[in-house]
Amino acid sequence: MTSLLPGTTSATRGSTDRADARHRRPLVLIATLGGVAAASATLLVCLALGVVGWFLADAGAHGAPRDGLRVGALGWLLAHGSGIRVDGVLLTVVPLGLTVLCGWSIWRLGHRVGDSISGHGPDADRIADGERDWTVPIAGLAFTAGYLVVAIITFQMAATAETAPSQARVVLWSLVLCGTLGVTSIAVGSGRAAIWAAFLPPSVRAAGATALRILGTYLVVAALVFVAALVVDFGTAVNVMSRLHMGAGDATVYTALTTTVAPNAVLFSGSYLLGPGFAVGAHTLVSPTMVSIGALPMFPLLAALPDNGPTAAWTAYLMAVPLLVAAFAAVRSQRRNPTLRWDEGALRGTAGGVVAGVLLGFLASVSGGAVGPGRMREVGPLGFDVLVHAITAFGIGGLIGGLLMTWWQRRAARHAEL
Repeated sequence: MTSLLPGTTSATRGSTDRADARHRRPLVLIATLGGVAAASATLLVCLALGVVGWFLADAGAHGAPRDGLRVGALGWLLAHGSGIRVDGVLLTVVPLGLTVLCGWSIWRLGHRVGDSISGHGPDADRIADGERDWTVPIAGLAFTAGYLVVAIITFQMAATAETAPSQARVVLWSLVLCGTLGVTSIAVGSGRAAIWAAFLPPSVRAAGATALRILGTYLVVAALVFVAALVVDFGTAVNVMSRLHMGAGDATVYTALTTTVAPNAVLFSGSYLLGPGFAVGAHTLVSPTMVSIGALPMFPLLAALPDNGPTAAWTAYLMAVPLLVAAFAAVRSQRRNPTLRWDEGALRGTAGGVVAGVLLGFLASVSGGAVGPGRMREVGPLGFDVLVHAITAFGIGGLIGGLLMTWWQRRAARHAEL
């Protein structure tokens, strides 16, 4: 067909044919291999860290490299919600740092898969005419199948009667990660996401952008608050490390393991700012209005916790932070997508805030779990309360931000007409 275009040379036709071939690779094969690669990439990182940790812990004096490999595989399974038993104690907390790494791998490989198969199926004009396009669903299923194969093989190789991870939870988390990040990245890489988004009303697209900006901005603020609290009492964290009497190798491994739960701590901080707070053991609560905690395990990140007992009067005002963050993020989002209609500005801000609240509530609900025996089986944010408070604070803040920016843009438009 390109030979009929005026000015088309043989070199141009050759480059076009090569580009078409690059975007029309075997769909099922490429998508399946992409899923396998996405799982294997992070699994290999965990296996390598397991072996390095085994060597640093005692210079290889005890055990064998396969023990380090098993620990690394179990860590990868933990990132997929498997839970494990250590000396008979159930641990169900998910190291979200590793989960984020897995999600990033899924996104990157999924995007490359989408680009490789973008030439399959109908083009944009045929999709606009109503022709069904199964490219992304088929690729998503194949990608997920490849990922699940690696997950199940890893489980079968690493699971033991003593550790007892849950295969059902691994499969469920793999399905959720691939069904959200994987399918979305394939749709973006193949260009389908842009085509489908064109059919959505502009207000819906703007509300989605507002939701992502509110959630992202709030997580950054929560991270800053957590870091500030840890820095204020950094001496306690250092004291905890010194009292553990670890050598340089053990301390390095322990620090690396601690960083894998840093995103969990950020979500704990976000739940604290919203008001409901979080628990660090059964019948405990850490919130801006009350701090009731008992004896704590020796874990350096716990140095960021406020002191037990009555809180200062000013901490109650921290609950205004989520509303202000949502308003600020809504203003920033609407600056890029201006509107002069009051109803549309209010809808964008409110809907974006509600969606961001739902997303934060989900993330908070998966950030906790059992971290030890006894009362330490209940650690984490109060999921439903966080959901309700997040929807309320972000929704109201988004509404305020949307209306304020609409007023400002209407004012600017009037001045421009003068």
